[in-house]
Amino acid sequence: MFAILGILTVLGCVVGGYTYEGGKIGVLLQPVELVIIGGAAGGSLLISCSPKLLKAIAMQVLGIVKGGGPSKTDYMELLNLMFEITKTAKANPLSIEAHVDAPESSEIFKKYPNILKNHHAIGFMCDTLKVQLSGSISPYDLEDLMDADIAAAHEEEYKGPTMVAKIGDAMPGLGIVAAVLGVVITMGKLTQGKEVIGESVAAALVGTFLGVLGSYGFLQPISSKMEFNLQAEGKFLSVIKVCLLAYAKNCGPKVCVEFARRSIPPEVRPSFAEVDSATTASGGAAGGAKKAA
Repeated sequence: MFAILGILTVLGCVVGGYTYEGGKIGVLLQPVELVIIGGAAGGSLLISCSPKLLKAIAMQVLGIVKGGGPSKTDYMELLNLMFEITKTAKANPLSIEAHVDAPESSEIFKKYPNILKNHHAIGFMCDTLKVQLSGSISPYDLEDLMDADIAAAHEEEYKGPTMVAKIGDAMPGLGIVAAVLGVVITMGKLTQGKEVIGESVAAALVGTFLGVLGSYGFLQPISSKMEFNLQAEGKFLSVIKVCLLAYAKNCGPKVCVEFARRSIPPEVRPSFAEVDSATTASGGAAGGAKKAA
């Protein structure tokens, strides 16, 4: 929503300021300039990217419109899921094998559909638990393993915003290309009068305008927002990492979840009371103590 609002603000202020000073919007409507600049930018992207990367860029751009990373609700679901998983594993480590082998069929994972839809997070969590189940691994080695997984994923994902930023950097140059072509056309109209020449030069200059606006008004901010969203997604994996690392150090389920909660960004971090209430309702240690009392 904020991304759309930002785009409308950029367009509104730029075009509004132009028309306020007496400019005619019709002069800015130059379809050929858009074809030259947009086509060249799109072609450059096709040359630079693989089909897989193009698909990733499209998904990341759509993610800008949908939202800005995991919400507090998503983190609450994650903490509840991690509590159930670590609690089950503490009681009987082998009992979670069926859950991590087929999370889409697991009764535990099915309770948290928003997390289950995050295939990267689920894969990261389940693969790490499989390693812990398959043999002895020290917490230090486990941490290195998870760090390597996160780093590899980030290296691949950050190619998207990097390519968008590069195209954004090229946009002013492509605008100049369109402007130069417009000037070349204008040279052929020197005998047609000042009015015709003026209109032709104005149309050519629109190319430069569109290139600069496209770069600094749209593509560069979009690239920055893509990076922000990826950082938020990366933090989501880091929270899982912290919880699994605490479990590897033989911490109790509630302590594992508290380690994870403390690593969540403050603006979306659930309170201790909220998490305690949710995990108690799931049958945590505190819930058992209350029943015993």
